[in-house]
Amino acid sequence: MTAGYIIALACAIWVIYDVVAKQSRMSGGSKLLWIIFALIFNIITAIVYYFVVKRK
Repeated sequence: MTAGYIIALACAIWVIYDVVAKQSRMSGGSKLLWIIFALIFNIITAIVYYFVVKRK
């Protein structure tokens, strides 16, 4: 069960880092929503973020 928490934390950190550091064209409201979703729905948000934002 500890590995699940570590994976969830890593997913949240990855999304937050990528939104803040690499997505300069994204609006402030979009960034805030991605960060909130990353904190609440860690793994699901990372998967959705990958397919919606990173695969463009």
